[in-house]
Amino acid sequence: MAIEVKIPPMGESITSGVLSKWHVADGAVVKKDQPLFELETDKITSEGTAEVAGKITFKVAAGTDVKIGQVVATIDESVTAAPVAGAVGPGPGSPSPATAKSAEQSPAIRRLAAETGIDPASISGSGKAGRVTKGDMLAATEKPASATVTPAAIPQSAIPTPQSSGSAKQTRTKMTKLRQTIASRLVSAQHEAAMLTTFNEVDMSAVMELRKKYQDDFVKKNGVKLGFMSFFTKAVVHALKDVPGVNARIDGDTIVQNHYYDVSMAVSTEKGLMVPVIRNCDTLGMADIEKAIGEAAKKARDGKITLPDLEGGVFTITNGGIFGSMLSTPILNAPQSAILGLHAINERPVAINGQVVIRPMMYLALSYDHRLVDGKEAVTFLVKVKQAIEDPARLLIGA
Repeated sequence: MAIEVKIPPMGESITSGVLSKWHVADGAVVKKDQPLFELETDKITSEGTAEVAGKITFKVAAGTDVKIGQVVATIDESVTAAPVAGAVGPGPGSPSPATAKSAEQSPAIRRLAAETGIDPASISGSGKAGRVTKGDMLAATEKPASATVTPAAIPQSAIPTPQSSGSAKQTRTKMTKLRQTIASRLVSAQHEAAMLTTFNEVDMSAVMELRKKYQDDFVKKNGVKLGFMSFFTKAVVHALKDVPGVNARIDGDTIVQNHYYDVSMAVSTEKGLMVPVIRNCDTLGMADIEKAIGEAAKKARDGKITLPDLEGGVFTITNGGIFGSMLSTPILNAPQSAILGLHAINERPVAINGQVVIRPMMYLALSYDHRLVDGKEAVTFLVKVKQAIEDPARLLIGA
C-alpha cells in the first residue's frame, strides 16, 4: 500500500514554501519518523518525516515551490528492507551506491559538495566507519584539484560554462523564502516607522565581577553558565516597567499597551536572522533565562524552530558584540516599538570622580519608533538599563 507524503500544516499564515532538499534518495527504503525533506517557508525552516517505513518515490524535485497539503512523494509499505548488496543487480530506477552513500551524508557535507563540486565519495573519510567529515571536505578544497577530484567526480552542473571571462567571478543563488521575508520586513520597518536611535555606554565592571565571583557555584547548581544576556534581559524588564510607553505598539490608529514581558532574542543562523521569544521574563530567574536562551538558540540553529516560538515578543535584544561590533543602529522588529543593540566590550579610559581609569565599556543602542516613543522616554529607558547593569542590586530592590 502506498502512503502519500504531504507538506504538513505550518500555521494559519503559511500557505506555501520551497522543498529545498531531500534527505533521502529517490527509491530508498526509509524508516518511520526518518527525516525526509527540508521545507523553507517565509518564516521558518522545518523537516518533514516519514509516517511509515517503506520505499519512497519522489513526486517533486528539490527546489520546487510547494503548497501546504501537496503530495510530494509516496511510500510503499510493502517494501520494508533494502535489497542485499550483490544479490540482485540494480534495476533501471534503483539508486546507485554513490547516490545511496550521499543520502547518508550530513547537510553540511552535501552543501560543501554542491558549492565546491567535490564528490565526497572521492575522499577518504576520517570519521566513524570511514564517514567523510566536514573537516575532510574543507581539507580537500585546499588541495590542488588534480590531487583530490577527478573529472568524473565533478557533476556536469558544477562545470562552469565558458560564456564570458567575467562569469567565473560571480555566482547567482536564489534567495531562500526566509531570506526574502527578512529583507522585506527590514525594508518595511524602515518605511513604516519613524525610526530613531539613541546611544549610551555602560561600565560592565560590576556584572563582570559578579560573574567571576559566582560563576562556578552558578554552574554547579544550575548546569548552565551565567552570561551577560540574563543581566540585560532583567535590566530590560526593569526598564519596561519604569517606562511602559516602550512596551507598546501601534495598530492602525490605536496604541496597544502590553502588560507582559516576553522578550525576543535575535539569533544568527546559517539561513538568516531568527528572533525566538523568551516568555514571562519578569517571573524567570537568571538560570531560567540562560537555559531558555540556550534552548531557543539551539532550536533556531538546528532548524527546529516553530512559528509559535517566534510570535508575541514585546521587545527585542540583539547582540552584535559577539561578532566584534563596536557600534550599530539596529532595525526594529515590527510590530514592536523598540530594540536594544549590545556591542563588544572594550577596555577604555573613562573619567570617574575626577580620575582617569581603565574600565570594560560597552556601547548600547536603542532604536525606537518615534511615532509612539518620545525622545525623553527613549533616553530614560536606556539610562534605566545602564543603571541596572552598572549597579545590579537595583534589580533586586526595583530601584
